[in-house]
Amino acid sequence: MVQQVKRGGVAVLVAMLLMGSAAVAMAAEPAKQPAAKAAAAPKKAAGNVATVNGVAIKRSDFERELFAIKNRFGMTEKMDAKQEGEIKKSVLDKMIGGELLYQASKKKGVKVEGKAVDAELANLKKRFPGDKEFKEALKRSGTSEAELKGQMQKNLAIQKLIDQDFAAKATVTAEEAKEFYEKNKEKFKQPEQAKASHILIEVKPDAPEADKKAARAKIEGLLKKAKAGDDFAKLAQENSQCPSSAKGGDLGYFAKGQMVPPFETAAFGLKVGEVSGIVETQFGYHIIKLTDKKAESQVAFDTAKEQIMQRMKSAKVQEAVGRYVGELEKGAKIERTL
Repeated sequence: MVQQVKRGGVAVLVAMLLMGSAAVAMAAEPAKQPAAKAAAAPKKAAGNVATVNGVAIKRSDFERELFAIKNRFGMTEKMDAKQEGEIKKSVLDKMIGGELLYQASKKKGVKVEGKAVDAELANLKKRFPGDKEFKEALKRSGTSEAELKGQMQKNLAIQKLIDQDFAAKATVTAEEAKEFYEKNKEKFKQPEQAKASHILIEVKPDAPEADKKAARAKIEGLLKKAKAGDDFAKLAQENSQCPSSAKGGDLGYFAKGQMVPPFETAAFGLKVGEVSGIVETQFGYHIIKLTDKKAESQVAFDTAKEQIMQRMKSAKVQEAVGRYVGELEKGAKIERTL
C-alpha cells in the first residue's frame, strides 16, 4: 500500500531504456509490494554478443540486462523459442543503440563529472532502507557497485547528449496538446476514488497461531471502540502499526488497483463515514473508515495540459533519437555474435 515514486525527464527515460535496465530494476525494487521470490540473477557469462566500432558488448552485461528486463516485466517464466528470440533481439538492439549514443557523446565532447555519478548513486541508495538492502539488491541484479557506477556514467553522458541535441529543440504547442486531448478524451478520465483511514495490527501470514490470536484480539478490541464512536484518528495514532498512524491513519485518496484486493474491496464497499469490520491482508488485520469518495470524472484540458505537453515532447524526442540511432548504425561497423 505504498505509492511508487517515479523519476521523470525525457532524457533519463530514453537513456535508461537504452542502457540502464539493471539500475531501473534496482530503483523500482523497494517500492514493490510483497511478492514471490525473484528469480536468481544470471551467472557471469564469458565472451561477447556484439562489437560496435570495435567496442565489445559483453555477454555478461547482455545477460544481466536481459534478466533485469524479464524480471521487471514479469517474464521470468519459460517462454517459447520465438518469444525468447524476440526479447533477446530487442535487448541487444537497445544495447547497441546505447553504445552508439555513448560513442557519439564522446565525439561531441560531452563530459560527466565524477560528482554527478556519485550524486546519482546516492539518490539510488536513498530508495533502500540501508546499505545492507542496497548490497543485497546489487547481488540480485548480478552487478557490482563499480559496474553500476560505470553504467550510470554512460547514462548521464547519453542524457546530456539528448538534452542538448534533441530535448532542447523539441517543442509542443498548446494547439497540438488541445488537439490530442480532444481526440483522446477517454484517456483523461479520473477514476472513482476513495479516501480512507485505517488501523493496522501487523501479523505475518506465516506467524505462529499464538501471535495471530493476540493480534486478532487486539484488533477486535479496537473495532468495538471504533464502532462505539471513539475518535478514529486517535485510535489510529495510539495503536496502528502503519506509518500512516502519524496522520491518524489517513491514507489519502486512492483508485482501484492501488491497494491490495481485500483492502480495496472493503474500502470501496463502505459508505462515507462508515467503519468496516476486520479486514485481513498479508500485512495483518485492518479496520477501515471511509472518509470521502469521488465519482469518476473528466479531467479538464487545463488540468491535463502540462502532462500532455510533456508526453508529446517525450514522444517527439524518442522518435528523433530513434532516427539518429538509425543514422549512426549506417555509418558504424557492427558485428553481432549472439
